Formats: sequence, structure tokens, C-alpha cells
Amino acid sequence: QVQLVESGGGLAQPGGSLTLSCAASGFTFSSFAMSWARRAPGEGLEWLSGVYNDGSETYYADSVKGRFTIARDNVKNTVYLRMNNLKPEDTALYYCARARLRKGVYSDYAAIGLYDLWGPGTQVTVSS
Repeated sequence: QVQLVESGGGLAQPGGSLTLSCAASGFTFSSFAMSWARRAPGEGLEWLSGVYNDGSETYYADSVKGRFTIARDNVKNTVYLRMNNLKPEDTALYYCARARLRKGVYSDYAAIGLYDLWGPGTQVTVSS
């Protein structure tokens, strides 16, 4: 079954950290670039970060640059998002997504239409 399943969400305090995981199955994971996106309450979908199929390049939205780190393990078929210095405005449902390419440029990744497979999401709540 072709699917993505996110995990690792939860409650964090402001300034805290969380690491999200996204397990892929049913397709050749190493052939696709991957991204993370989120949807905050009452807001639209926001792309956050992307990584090449081989992990050699990463891209970040300005809102998370310097705080979030994307990585992937093509042996474990998993993509990760390490989130540091969390803020209340990071509260959202976080999704991983498969891109329709292997590499590309920054503007490719920020286009939500690039993605053809999404996980169900994992909730992150940042609150004291």
C-alpha cells in the first residue's frame, strides 16, 4: 500500500523541541524528493521544508529557517523534521508529502501542487 504516516507530534513548551518522523511504504522512497508542510487552525497549507531524493540538498521557508532541520534516511524509508525553539505560532497539523520530482529548485518545492501523496498528519501544539 502506497502511503505516508507521520508521527512524533505532541505538546511542547515554547522554546522546546520536537522531532517528527514520516514513514513511507509501497513505493521507491529514494526516487522522490520529500517535503513537510503544516496547516494552522483557520489557516491555509504552508510549505515548510524540502529535501532532494538523495538528501544532498535542503530548502526551508523563511518562517522556519534556522529553527527546523529536514533529513531523510533512504534505508529506513523515513523523512524527519527536527524542530527547535518552538513558538506558539508553530501550533499546527504537520504533514509530509511526496514530490513529483527528485531534485529541482526552491520555487518547485514551495508549490503545493508539486505533491501527489500526503500523510494524514500529526498534531503539534506549542503552549506553556
